[in-house]
Amino acid sequence: MIFISKYLVPKGYTGLTIFPFVFLKLSRYKTNYVLINHEKIHLKQQLEMLLVPFYLVYGFEFLFRLIQYKKWHLAYRNISFEREAYANELNLDYLKQRFFWGFLKYIRKHDF
Repeated sequence: MIFISKYLVPKGYTGLTIFPFVFLKLSRYKTNYVLINHEKIHLKQQLEMLLVPFYLVYGFEFLFRLIQYKKWHLAYRNISFEREAYANELNLDYLKQRFFWGFLKYIRKHDF
């Protein structure tokens, strides 16, 4: 379910996924199929990890990446969940062929 909220989506971001909802900053983003696909990948990740563990691992990995890269944006882009979503957001059929816990493939992939 998609909601529009310029207040819930942090500054500098266009969308945010908190299962089972996708929050978009602007209503025009509803037709951005690449963005919607990116957020759907996050929905799948959250389901696979049973929600709370997803958020714990996401937060821990972000902190680890922040220490590693010392820059917010680099830390965010190098979280394995984000790597998977960004790498596959253009493939609108990705979720049909994605393996279980597909984000594991992106834990030590190249840096952005």
